[in-house]
Amino acid sequence: MEDNEKNLKASEEDKYNAAKKRVEEIKGFYSHLISYVAVNVMLVVIWFVTGASYPWFLWVLGWWGFGLFWHTMAVFVFNRAGGAWEKRKIKEIMEQMDKK
Repeated sequence: MEDNEKNLKASEEDKYNAAKKRVEEIKGFYSHLISYVAVNVMLVVIWFVTGASYPWFLWVLGWWGFGLFWHTMAVFVFNRAGGAWEKRKIKEIMEQMDKK
C-alpha cells in the first residue's frame, strides 16, 4: 500500500515538474515575441523619423523573425514529440539506476 502511495506522489510530482517546465517554455516564447514586436516597432519608428530611404529595419525584422519562427516551432510543434522521448529516456535511465 505504501509503495502505491509513493508511486502516486512521485507521479504527481513528475506531472507537476513537467507542467512547470512547459509553462516556462511558453513564457520564454511570449517574452521573445513581445521583445521582437517592441524592438521592431521602435526600429520602424526610427527609420520613419530619420527619413531614411533604405528600409534597413527589414534586415532585423527578417532575421530575428526567422529565429522567432524556429522558437515557435520548438515550443509548439517539435516539443510534443520531444517530450515523449524525454519521458521514455528518463524512465529508462531511472530503471538502469534501480538495477545497480
